[in-house]
Amino acid sequence: MGESKIAVVTGGSRGIGRAIAVELAANGHQMVITYQSNDEAAEETLRLIREAGGSGEAVKFDVGNAAEAEVAVNELVGRLERIDVLVNNAGVTADGLFLMMPRKDWNAVIDTTLHGFYNMTKPVLRSMLRRKRGSIVSLSSVSALLCNRGQANYAAAKAGLIAASRVLSAEVARLGIRVNVVAPGPVDTDMLRDAPLEHIKQLIPMGRIGRPEEVAKVVRFLCSDDASYITGQVISVNGGMF
Repeated sequence: MGESKIAVVTGGSRGIGRAIAVELAANGHQMVITYQSNDEAAEETLRLIREAGGSGEAVKFDVGNAAEAEVAVNELVGRLERIDVLVNNAGVTADGLFLMMPRKDWNAVIDTTLHGFYNMTKPVLRSMLRRKRGSIVSLSSVSALLCNRGQANYAAAKAGLIAASRVLSAEVARLGIRVNVVAPGPVDTDMLRDAPLEHIKQLIPMGRIGRPEEVAKVVRFLCSDDASYITGQVISVNGGMF
């Protein structure tokens, strides 16, 4: 058995990010999760990682802040010497009709999702290029593919993530690095807490809300050597919604 892969999951303190971190840990990855504010939630993720038989650490910084991300990622790469897997999961919502949307809400969503992708992926990619191997998976959303009123900022960020990932995949495909996207539909997390669930279920052919673990398993597959000929793809996990 070869050396374990080192994986970084942004926004790994809860929700889909937590499920991904635990799933990767259970499959032999050494985990690093990033989080912005909730120390207790981050500790709970680390507990679950250990319970799954893995090991990990949590690093606190804002992926949307270029200066913070540069310091944190450079420290990680320097200390760990390599990062084999990067999962860009961090994201926030600030829904509202476009004409009434304050600039701060637009910026908050774009900064975390799209600028966070740039801030994390660029330095990690340099590390991967030195070894000519690596996998990058970013979490988009069905909102990037469907028209949901009140989500212009979120849809723009998640659609931009798809476009950036597909272009990047073409740029690095011959260098041993794969870049893919997973686009979940409605998933049972805190982000869906105030949503009209019964109405949403009617829009999903399977008739139910997804579970974080169902998304995590797809991400784990794309990070694995079993997906060695898959790059530049957008995999929807949405119960047939799109």
